[in-house]
Amino acid sequence: MRDLLQYEYSRTLNQIADFLEVSHANENCLIHGLALNSQKIKSGDLFVALQGANTHGIAFLNQVGSAGAAAILTDEVGFEIWRADSSQKEQPLPILVTNNLRGALGPLSSWFYGAPSHNLRLYGVTGTNGKTTVAYLLNHIWQENKRESGLMGTVEVKVGEESFPSIRTTLEAPDLQALLATYSERHISNVVMEVSSHSLALHRVDGTRFAAVAFTNLSQDHLDFHGDMENYYRAKRRLFTLSFAESAIISTDTEWGARLYAEASIPAIDLSLSNQKAAWHLVDFPTTTQKGMHFSLRGPNGILLEVSTPLLGEYNAANAMMAIALAVDSGIDPLSAAAALANAQGAPGRLEKVAHPGGVQILIDYAHTPDAVTRVITAVRTHHSGRIIGVLGCGGDRDVSKRPLMGTALAQGCDLAIFTSDNPRSENELSIIRQMGPERFTNVRTEIDRHNAIELALELATPGDLVLILGKGHEAGQEIRGVLYPFDDREVTREIIGKLQ
Repeated sequence: MRDLLQYEYSRTLNQIADFLEVSHANENCLIHGLALNSQKIKSGDLFVALQGANTHGIAFLNQVGSAGAAAILTDEVGFEIWRADSSQKEQPLPILVTNNLRGALGPLSSWFYGAPSHNLRLYGVTGTNGKTTVAYLLNHIWQENKRESGLMGTVEVKVGEESFPSIRTTLEAPDLQALLATYSERHISNVVMEVSSHSLALHRVDGTRFAAVAFTNLSQDHLDFHGDMENYYRAKRRLFTLSFAESAIISTDTEWGARLYAEASIPAIDLSLSNQKAAWHLVDFPTTTQKGMHFSLRGPNGILLEVSTPLLGEYNAANAMMAIALAVDSGIDPLSAAAALANAQGAPGRLEKVAHPGGVQILIDYAHTPDAVTRVITAVRTHHSGRIIGVLGCGGDRDVSKRPLMGTALAQGCDLAIFTSDNPRSENELSIIRQMGPERFTNVRTEIDRHNAIELALELATPGDLVLILGKGHEAGQEIRGVLYPFDDREVTREIIGKLQ
């Protein structure tokens, strides 16, 4: 993201040492950028050597030195590795050492790039599901109201009219702050950002200031990383403190949301589909229309809005209401915010339609948690009276405990369920499918190969059926034993339709 910067940012190594309150280096060189990735070093960079999943970054010292790094910043573990390994001294680069490098990197990155979030109206959205849709809807409202805007999230990064594929939901601190500096430089003052639980636990967003933060919901996911739901919740809760923002909008429709609303240490307003005492709430539940759904909502200070949108499902009514609430907080007129959703298409890979000439409806969705699978199926049931054929897999090297729950959600919600692979990563595909529990249901078929599973669903579908392909949504690849193969559910589906005609 540094390639987008218009201006050069530089600090001396001693200025950096002073900021970190660590011993000065022997050499006071000029630093032009911060980099975590040893393969993306530029001349004059400070290479930040962190502990990775398998290797400590200090192992790449010679490589980054040859690439032009001016100095190294590492932790005590990295420093001890460096001292014990004589081969690492081929490049005599000055080294700064600090405790809690993860915790220091966010504030350091913000300071290095001139605290850019302080120049923006930056909105952070967190939650298990809905982050991406809320971010896209808010960005759409801004654009419909002629505001220059930016978006950072799971699918892509948008800088005005430019778009770049995302590497992860929330960028590492140096890239995040460089991107925020880009928005500031270009006078793009309205920015929405998805904030993942990983980024909060790993301190990637430390040093970032939000105009307001929002919470959508919490359900089982990422327990391979967090360990349990309590730790998952506490990671999210970090965002709702004065360290990040001065106000919040919190959906209280889950027990976790209600708890967060009670525990948040910043002023918060509540939002709810069912509680009419909430500051933002539905007046009536959504009704199905030919183009999507319609609902009425109330907000603070007597706001009463009628909303018509192509989106489907009660959960998307909550997402739309959250986007409107954030837009109003940013200064958009409530009526204008609601009107903008009349032509909102939501996010790529979220209930995205694929045309079928034979009268079969096809929807692609990113749903990859038990709650998300149930919500999506419930949403389409309100608009579809025919048979539903569902295709779903579970990711490898991720939360094992949610696999049987996802299998149950698909099998109980669909007339026919096909269990297949998702991103198996290092795991055996058949082993993952077995953990989904196909033998527990009479309406489940298994097909290990995802392409063949989608083809089977389309072969079995007849006019009036709906094929629901879940789990990968916008993703353009499938990771199998360390190799990322091109695989986009939408493109694969179109290809199969063409072959079957």
